[in-house]
Amino acid sequence: MRFSKEVENMVCVAKGPDHGPAPIPEEGKWVKAKEICDISGLTHGIGWCAPQQGACKLTLNVKSGIIKEALVEVIGCSGMTHSAAMAGEILPGKTILEALNTDLVCDAINTAMRELFLQIVYGRSQSAFSDDGLEIGAGLEDLGKGHRSQTGTIYSTELKGVRYLEIAEGYITKLALDKDNLVVGYEFVRLGVMMDKIKAGMDANQALKEATGHYGRFDNAARYIDPRKE
Repeated sequence: MRFSKEVENMVCVAKGPDHGPAPIPEEGKWVKAKEICDISGLTHGIGWCAPQQGACKLTLNVKSGIIKEALVEVIGCSGMTHSAAMAGEILPGKTILEALNTDLVCDAINTAMRELFLQIVYGRSQSAFSDDGLEIGAGLEDLGKGHRSQTGTIYSTELKGVRYLEIAEGYITKLALDKDNLVVGYEFVRLGVMMDKIKAGMDANQALKEATGHYGRFDNAARYIDPRKE
C-alpha cells in the first residue's frame, strides 16, 4: 500500500473508541455484521427494467451469506421469462455479494437483486425477528396449492368497461353481471389445482369441474359473459 508524502509526514494520532458496526436484526438475533458470512434472512423485493416495461418479484432465503433458496417471478417481455429460468439456476449457492455482481440477464432481475441486497444487509428482511429464520422451502409458501404465482390481470376500456382475466383465485372464465350490467361476481379455475388432479390420473373434464369455483353474487346474476370473447 502506498501513501502520499503528505500522509507520511503527518503526526500519528491515536484512534479513540471503536464501537464497530451497529447491530441488525437477523433471524431473532442482533448481529454486528462484518463479513458476508454474517448475513442471514429471507426477504422479497421488486425490480424493474430500464424502460420500466417489466417487473420481477424476487424471493431469497440466505443462510450465513449463501443463497440457499430463490423464487423468481416475472411479468413483462417474453425474454424475461427465459432470463428468470437462467437466474433460477445461477442464484442458489452464490454469496449475496457474488449475486449482486453477477449478470442475471434481465434488468428487472438485476434490480430486484440489488434491492434485496440492501434489505438483507440493513436487517430489513421478512424473517428479521423469526428465531432461526425460515426453513428452506419457505419461498414456495407464496405460491400456494399448485405452485402458481398469484397474478392479477384486468383489462378495461371506457367504451366497454372492465374485464377480469386472472386474479388471486385463478383464471377467470365467466363474469357475472346484474340487471345494470355491473360486475357482481365471477367464475374461476384454479389452474394449478386442476393440473395436479390431471397428473394424478383424473379425467380432464372432471378435474376442471373440481377446480372451478365462484365468487360474489354469481348464482343470482342477470347474465354471464366470457371476459375474453364477449
